[in-house]
Order: sequence, then C-alpha cells, then structure tokens
Amino acid sequence: MCIGIPLRLTDVDGVVGRVEDGSALDLSLVPEAAAGGWVLGFLGAARRMLDPDEAAQILDALAAMAAALDGETLDGAFADLTGREPTLPPHLEAARAAGLTEA
Repeated sequence: MCIGIPLRLTDVDGVVGRVEDGSALDLSLVPEAAAGGWVLGFLGAARRMLDPDEAAQILDALAAMAAALDGETLDGAFADLTGREPTLPPHLEAARAAGLTEA
C-alpha cells in the first residue's frame, strides 16, 4: 500500500522540484507547482497540489497513525472528523435511500 505524503517544495526547476529534506520530486503532473507550495507525493512524484490546511490535516493523521502503532492514545487526533455525524458519498447515500444496501 502506498501512502501519499504532504511535501513542501523549496525549489522548482522545470518538472523537478526539491522538498525540505533536499530530495527531488517529479512535478510532471502538477505543472502549476511553485516553491513554497504543498504537494501530495507518492514514490518520488507529486500527484496533486494541496492547500496548507489539507496538508496539515494529512500530516496530523499520519502522526496519529504512527502514535497508534506505538501504542499511544489518540486524544485530539482527527479533529476534522470529531463532533459531526459521518456521511456517505452521494452515490452510496442514494443506494441506501433506495434500499439497495443495509443501513
């Protein structure tokens, strides 16, 4: 399984970007990328742009996952998901409403 990692670009030269640890990243799929911007990186390539808030949410989720693997409690983790009822994507909600799935 691959996990996308938010990466902040420090330098962009054509289709090659550098991230904070100095490693290179292929930017072919995100030609709008610029130094200082956030991208979602998989296996040495940027897949899409991220806004700073989304990058922070993903980084927080990855930190919570690492904490859980270390046996730590997850108090305060996934703050964007707490305090609200979960919702289904529209196509699954339509199937549920039509009685095509179990509730």
